[in-house]
This record gives sequence, C-alpha cells and structure tokens, in this order.
Amino acid sequence: MREDRQRLDKWLWFARFARTRSLAARLASDGFVRVNGLRAENPAKGVGIGDVVTVAAPHATLAVRVLGLGLRRGPAPEARLLYDDLSGHAATLEQPE
Repeated sequence: MREDRQRLDKWLWFARFARTRSLAARLASDGFVRVNGLRAENPAKGVGIGDVVTVAAPHATLAVRVLGLGLRRGPAPEARLLYDDLSGHAATLEQPE
C-alpha cells in the first residue's frame, strides 16, 4: 500500500473504533463502514488523510474526517488526534472494558 494510505481495519483499530483489529475488519466486511460515502466491504481498503469515514453501530453512528494515519494503537487521547468528529459525538464506538 502507498505510504500516504493505510488499511481501513488498521486505521479503525488505531483510532479505537474497535477493540481488536479482527473486529475492525468485521465492521468493514459486514458493511458498517463507509469511506467517502461508499460502502467499504473490504477491510484492506486504503484510507488517507482527508477521507471521511462513517461507522454505523447499534449504539451510535459517527462520521469522522481522517487527520492522520496511526503508527500504533496508543491511548485514547492519542487516538483522537487521528480524526476530526463531524457528527458531533465526543466519544468513539469502543466500549469501556
């Protein structure tokens, strides 16, 4: 994958929209994620800075603009630097442990 792109499942995991990378991949493959308005059925779809990612789940739907590509899965404050919330929600979809 190009340097300016990152796999969707990896980005969702780094940004803490899912607890595990396999759950992030399942979100994408089950059709709960859209990138720039188009349904992302493949977890390997590339996302880049400026893309709009919409994640739908039973308890919330979030639309975010990608601001950065993560290098690791860090703490929540670090993960929030990877996106700008366009939907007005302050929290990610990941549930507390």
